[in-house]
Amino acid sequence: MNLIQNPELLDRLSACYALGTLRGGARRRFEQLAREHAQVRATALLWQGRWSALSEVQAPVQPDAAVWIRIDNLLQAEKARADKSPHRRSQPPARTLAWWRNAAWGGAFATVAAVTVGLWAHQDLRQSSQQQLAQLQGQVQTSQVALQNAQAALQAAPQIQYVAVLADGKQDPSMLVTFDARQNRLVLQRVGGFREGENQSLQLWALPPQGAPRSLGVLGEGRLEQIPTQEAQVQAVPALAISLEPKGGVPSETGPTGPVLFTGALIRKDV
Repeated sequence: MNLIQNPELLDRLSACYALGTLRGGARRRFEQLAREHAQVRATALLWQGRWSALSEVQAPVQPDAAVWIRIDNLLQAEKARADKSPHRRSQPPARTLAWWRNAAWGGAFATVAAVTVGLWAHQDLRQSSQQQLAQLQGQVQTSQVALQNAQAALQAAPQIQYVAVLADGKQDPSMLVTFDARQNRLVLQRVGGFREGENQSLQLWALPPQGAPRSLGVLGEGRLEQIPTQEAQVQAVPALAISLEPKGGVPSETGPTGPVLFTGALIRKDV
């Protein structure tokens, strides 16, 4: 199956790859395709950005002290049995019987101690039940607020409708371009190491099927730039290009006057 011609499967595999659930040979084959095809790399980068936007919303909870006491008792008992086990075969029958008696008494003592600790912990928990209930109610309220905030963040998440990976002459990715249909803006992220001079600017151009290139805007010096754009300006545009121009860019009607550094296909993505 040609993954490039199956956007739905590509989207699912990219989501699994970014989340880390794509493993083994499937993950290696996906990485090979990403090295060979810019569209696969772009979709994987998009999903990495989506997953990274989801952060922890639940505050950490401190375990009760009784939990650590029970764990420590179990570890100490296990350590005692491990320390004694290598010598059991070398002991004579009488010493072996004595060892088993001591082990039985030790086990009984450990059982009594564990029950005592458990009763003490249960009593302590009952005494502090009201305080814990209040804390639990506060945590539930905090979780509800965090859930509402997460839902609002998901609703405000970008609606990526177009994507392009602009590469240089060596096919090395240098700029990731996405069009947010909800906010009507182009978002450009530098993924290469190119930096223009102090008296130069990078200018983004739409390359329509017919006619001269149209300027979509001039980039700033930041690693992430946003350019207000209507969908009509990128609709039916097969490719984008970035040229190196004098500071502030050049008028759209003149077309690129400097060297064209990066180009790439603009792909419409079904969302």
